[in-house]
Order: sequence, then C-alpha cells, then structure tokens
Amino acid sequence: MNTTQTKKGFTIIEVVLVLAIAGLIFLMVFIALPALQSGQRDNARKNDVSIVASAVNSFTSANRGADPVANKAKVLTFIENVSDNTDEAKIDIVSRPTSNTIAVGDSEVKVVVGAKCGTTGAKGTGGTATQNLTQGTKRQYATVTLLEGGKGSSFCQDS
Repeated sequence: MNTTQTKKGFTIIEVVLVLAIAGLIFLMVFIALPALQSGQRDNARKNDVSIVASAVNSFTSANRGADPVANKAKVLTFIENVSDNTDEAKIDIVSRPTSNTIAVGDSEVKVVVGAKCGTTGAKGTGGTATQNLTQGTKRQYATVTLLEGGKGSSFCQDS
C-alpha cells in the first residue's frame, strides 16, 4: 500500500509574493494620502477667502461704503469661522500697490482695495507667492491667499 504524504502550507515564494503585493498597496496609500490632505487644506483656504470677502462686503454695506483700509479693525470683527489653515492675525486689508503685484505667505489672506485679480504670479522664496493685479474702482477689491498645491501658487477672488 502506497501512501502519499501531502504537506499543507504555503511555499516561500507564495509568502514573498503576498508580502510584496501588500507592500505595494501600503506604498500607494502613503503616496496618495498627502496629496489628498493638501487638496483639502487648499479647499479650506479658498473657503476662507470667500469668508473674508463676504466680511468686507458686509462691512461696506453696513457702513455706507466706508473705506475698509481706514477701518481695518472694524472689518476684522465681521470675520467669523475661518479654518485652522488661515491665521486671523495675518488677515490684512491694504490699498492697491503701484506695482500691481502683491505677495502672500502661508496662512495669510490679503484684501487689496481698488484692485481686481490679474494673472497668477510666480512662486516666491520662503513660502510666498505673488499675485498680479489690475486697476479697479475704489469699491472693488481682490482677496488673495497662498495655496499649498500647484507648487505654491496664489488664489485670488474678485469682489
């Protein structure tokens, strides 16, 4: 009588193959996750720009078109619920510079009165980006922030 013995289990090649596939899956997750988080932070920054622009609109409506630059402290009281990606101390309201270019840094939002959004400028040094502006009326303004994605480009919203 011949009896065949069969051993139950996995070969080394099968184990290595399963570990390699698991490693590839983990690698893909760790590569995709930071990009996803960066996109979420940029969406929050864009929402913060809308919140700040809305606050400037609310201020000028409530104060019969008063100049936001001269009344910066009052305008800032209209700003509520910005995300953790924007530092409320770094929200600034300025007049349009003669160079028609403004630089913004990380967690910073700038409202430029008398300007409209132009083309997106270049990424600056030290975590800044520039935004080109065009001449606007004294009631128009551009709200600008720095985005993390897009290699540190700026985001601008017109009033």
